[in-house]
Amino acid sequence: MVEGNRLTRGGPDRVSAEGVPLWRMHAVVAFSSLPSFLGAALCDWAYASSYQVQWTNFADWLNAGGLALAVVAFAWAALAELLKPWHRAGGRWLYVALLAVTVVVGIVNAFVHAKDGWAAMPAAPVLSLLALLLASAASVVGLARFSRKVQA
Repeated sequence: MVEGNRLTRGGPDRVSAEGVPLWRMHAVVAFSSLPSFLGAALCDWAYASSYQVQWTNFADWLNAGGLALAVVAFAWAALAELLKPWHRAGGRWLYVALLAVTVVVGIVNAFVHAKDGWAAMPAAPVLSLLALLLASAASVVGLARFSRKVQA
């Protein structure tokens, strides 16, 4: 009698052959926000170099895309931590806190980008770079926990 393949063994919350629970996939969503935040930082840098106002519009939209993914990852991670804690002694909430700070910086960056092109200039590249670094840190922490759980 066949008990089931590797995908279905362990219950319906399994999503891959390694048995990674679906409630841990928020780390992949958080990592998916990196290209948008990187694009926003590069567009702000291009605007600072060329003064073509369309670059701030691109940066605004890319920041909004990264922010949308970061909000989804944050909500999913917070819910997963509340419902199924990772049972790790130190730094359980570090990943969720990094995502929360990323979301806050992304929202502030969206408000700064909503200004006139030149009025947003001193703060926009700094906030875009900060959002990129925070999203990167959150992705590293989340994916490190993700891979550690898979190997165990």
